[in-house]
Amino acid sequence: MARAHPQLIRARLDSLHPTQLTVGLAEVQAKREQWQQLKRKARAAALDDHWFPCVLGPRQRYYIVDHHHFGLALLQEEVKEVPLLVLKDLSFVEPGSFWEVMGFNQWAHPYDAQGVRRSFERIPGRILDLQDDPYRSLAGLLRRAGGFAKDATPFSEFLWADFFRRRIAIEALGKLGAKVQARAMKLARSQDARYLPGWVGQIVD
Repeated sequence: MARAHPQLIRARLDSLHPTQLTVGLAEVQAKREQWQQLKRKARAAALDDHWFPCVLGPRQRYYIVDHHHFGLALLQEEVKEVPLLVLKDLSFVEPGSFWEVMGFNQWAHPYDAQGVRRSFERIPGRILDLQDDPYRSLAGLLRRAGGFAKDATPFSEFLWADFFRRRIAIEALGKLGAKVQARAMKLARSQDARYLPGWVGQIVD
C-alpha cells in the first residue's frame, strides 16, 4: 500500500538508484572539495541538511530524484550511509509502468550528455555510472555566480545546460575558465534566456 506521507529513513548510499543519465563532473568535484574541508561534526550536519528525496520502486529499490551531484561526491569520498526522504511508495507498480509513472511526475530525466532524450532503460543502475555533461557543470557554475536564480522547477539546471549547449561549442568550454564563464553570463542575462526558470535578466517591453 502506498504511504500517505513522506517517510524519513537511512540507507546505504551505494544501494541507491539514479533517475537521470548525467551529472556535471566539475560540479561533483567542487562538492568533493567542499566536503573535504569540513570537520566531522560539520559533515554530520551537512548530511542532516541534505535528505535525499526518493521514491521506493519495484523490488524495494530506492530511486533518488535529486542531489545526484552530492550523492556521487559522497560516494567518491567513501561515505557509506545517507538520510532519505521517501516521497512515494511505488513498489507495487509493475516494473513496465514504473518509469512511465516517474516521468509523468517529473521524477526522471532520461537525457544524455548531448541533451538527447533516451529510453528510461538507459538510466544507469548505479550513481557511480552517471555520464559527464560539461554543460551541466557550466550551468551549476553560472547559478552559483548569480547568472540565474535557484528554482523549484524539476531539472531546471538541465534546461540551462541545453540553452548553453546550443550556443557555446564544446571545444570552447575547456576547463570552464573566466572567458567562457563571462560569455555564458552574458547569454544567461539576455532576452533569449527569458523563458528559462530563474532568469534574472532585465525585462524589456
